[in-house]
Amino acid sequence: MKQVVIATKNKGKAKDFEALFGPFGYEVVTMFEVAPDVEIEETGTTFEENAILKAETLAKMLGQIVIADDSGLAIDALNGEPGVYSARYAGDHDDEANMVKVLENMKDVPEDQRTARFCCALAIAGPNMETKTVFGTCEGIIAYEKKGTNGFGYDPIFYVPALEKHMAELSAEEKGAISHRGNAIRKLALQLAEFLK
Repeated sequence: MKQVVIATKNKGKAKDFEALFGPFGYEVVTMFEVAPDVEIEETGTTFEENAILKAETLAKMLGQIVIADDSGLAIDALNGEPGVYSARYAGDHDDEANMVKVLENMKDVPEDQRTARFCCALAIAGPNMETKTVFGTCEGIIAYEKKGTNGFGYDPIFYVPALEKHMAELSAEEKGAISHRGNAIRKLALQLAEFLK
């Protein structure tokens, strides 16, 4: 069976892709399974650049089709911060410290100027194919306080007006239906046959 590698060591993320690639006869594997010791430095200045960097680096290294994502939070009042630094805004992968820093930086921003979006760039690369990217977003507002215990990252302070809930109050199914990654994966699904020609 042909393989597609997801440039993550997170098995949960890989599950999102298994349903997508199964009908095309591809087995989904993670970096943890095929390149556990590889660390790719994210030196891009945009989500797309980082996703492409990860996908192309691994595709060349492994000689296989690779999908990589780069995602994060972009806040309008903070000129797009934390952006590509979302996971390490206040400390390396410290969700609590990151949220505290955002709330502190936003403390004087009025409600009508607290717009933000989660962004996800997906890149698909292979040894014999041109790298392609898709982009998904989820619009929301930075709340004044945390709410909910589901999800991860900035979910507790990200309010989704369309659902009148914080992202961390949503079930996995509700989140998947509106999330930035879900939207990017659906775009990828629409173009997958073309990408895999």
